[in-house]
Amino acid sequence: MLMVTSMRNTLYVKYDCCVNVNAASQAAAEARGRAGRQSAAASSFTGMTLQEAQQILNISTLTPEEIQKNYEHLFKVNDKTAGGSFYIQSKVVRAKERLDEELSIQQQHQTKPPDQQQET
Repeated sequence: MLMVTSMRNTLYVKYDCCVNVNAASQAAAEARGRAGRQSAAASSFTGMTLQEAQQILNISTLTPEEIQKNYEHLFKVNDKTAGGSFYIQSKVVRAKERLDEELSIQQQHQTKPPDQQQET
């Protein structure tokens, strides 16, 4: 039963029933949770968040081709012998490592059968 009341321009909603969630959506939520934990671990390991890595390499979508293309360009233009910055070049390398790790995590979760994903 759904009960809606209003007091002083504030709407209150009260549910007097249990919400049933089907097993498939629960399994999907658990898989997303595991992928999120792995992604957080990768951020901790590389010292860079996924968002930061995408900003450094100017990546909007995680595709290996776009990552490699932008990495090669930014690595080359920031080469110290070409007047670039070793610091920025190293950030470019770390950003590529972080994005490659994220791609690896995504591929693992796409290729595993659902019964094996629970063991991760």
